[in-house]
Amino acid sequence: MSYTKEDVWKYHAEPRPGKVEVLPSKRGETQDDLTLAYSPGVADACRAIEADPAAAASLTARSNLVAVVSNGTAVLGLGNIGPLAGKPVMEGKGMLFKMFADVDVFDLELATTDPDELINVVKTLEPTFGGINLEDIKAPECFYIEQKLKEIMNIPVFHDDQHGTAVISGAGLINAAHIAGRKMEDMKVVVVGAGAAGIACANFYVSLGVKRENIWMFDSKGLIHKGRQDKLHPTKAAFAQEKDATLAEAMQGAHVFLGLSKPGLVTQDMVRSMASHPVIFACANPTPEIFPDDAKAGGARVVSTGRSDYPNQINNVLCFPGIFRGALDVRASQITENMKIASAYAIAGLVSDEELSADYILPKAFDPRLRDAVAHAAAEAARKDGVARI
Repeated sequence: MSYTKEDVWKYHAEPRPGKVEVLPSKRGETQDDLTLAYSPGVADACRAIEADPAAAASLTARSNLVAVVSNGTAVLGLGNIGPLAGKPVMEGKGMLFKMFADVDVFDLELATTDPDELINVVKTLEPTFGGINLEDIKAPECFYIEQKLKEIMNIPVFHDDQHGTAVISGAGLINAAHIAGRKMEDMKVVVVGAGAAGIACANFYVSLGVKRENIWMFDSKGLIHKGRQDKLHPTKAAFAQEKDATLAEAMQGAHVFLGLSKPGLVTQDMVRSMASHPVIFACANPTPEIFPDDAKAGGARVVSTGRSDYPNQINNVLCFPGIFRGALDVRASQITENMKIASAYAIAGLVSDEELSADYILPKAFDPRLRDAVAHAAAEAARKDGVARI
C-alpha cells in the first residue's frame, strides 16, 4: 500500500498514542474481587511462589510475558537513532507478538551502549519475564550480548534480527532449493551484508547443510578473505575465503544470492553469470539490491525481497511469534538451534508440493496455520533437546 507521513502520524497518535496498552486479565468489579487480587488474598499466592518458584508460572503472567529489549543502536534501516526514537518499533514488535501468538510484551528501551551494562540490566529482570527478545542492537555487540545472556539466564533469549531473519530465509531456501533442483551441500551462496542478520543467516544455512566454504560473504569493505589487512571479528573470519574477489566475480556460478545491505548492488548481468535456475533473496529495505523484475530478466528462478508488495516476502513475523509461543508453552530454558531448524521446516512445509512455485515459497503472515505449526515444531524440538520443563 502507499501511505503518507500524515497516515503514519495519525495511525500512531489516534485515538490514543502508541500501539500497545496494558489490560487486566481478571475481574475487578467488587470488593471481593479486590480482596483476591490484592490485600489480603494475594499474600497466599506470594507464599506459594516463595515455597515453590515454579508456581509463578501458574499464579502470575510471567510464563506468557516477553521483554522486547533494545538500545536503539541498529533500528531497521535507520541506524543508531537511540532508544527513544526506536520505541515505535519495539511497540510494533509487541503488537505483532500479541496478534500472531497471544504473547504479552513489555517493551524496554535501555539508554546504554555498554554491552555489559545492558547484560546486567536484563539479567536482573529475569523474575519478571518468561523470555527475552533482543531487538535492533548493532553488531558485533549483539553477538556478545546474546551469548552472555544465554549463558547466565534460565529463560529463552532470542535476537530476532539474527535468528528470525535466518529462520525465514532458511525456510525460503528449503523450498527454493526444491524448485531449483539443488541440494544444500552443492550450493554456492553469496551473502552481501555481514551484520547481525547476514552472519546469522550464513550460520543457519550451514546448519541446513550448506558447506561453510561455499559461502562468499561481503561486508562494507568487500569480500571477507584471509588476506584482509583489517582485523576481522571472529563471526566474520569464520567465512573468510582464501583469495579476494569482487562481487561480480563471486556471483559467477553462484546458486544463491542473499542481500541484507543496500539498494542497487546487483545487476542483470551478475544474475546471468550465476548457475542455472539461480535464487535471489534481495532483502534490503525499502529498496532491494535488485528488483524482482530485473532479477527475473537476468534469469532468476526464484526471487524474494523484504517487501510486502512482491511475492515471497522474507518477514520475521512468520517466525518469532510461533517460536516464542512454543518455547513458552513448554517453559523452555532456551531456544536451541534444533528449535530454529524445526521451525524453518515447519514454515516451509505449509507450502504444499502442489502449491509450491517460483512466486510462492513462503506462507503469508496471516496464514491461520502458521502459529500452531511453528509453535508445535519449536515445542517438540525443545522436548527432544531436553530444554523443556513441561
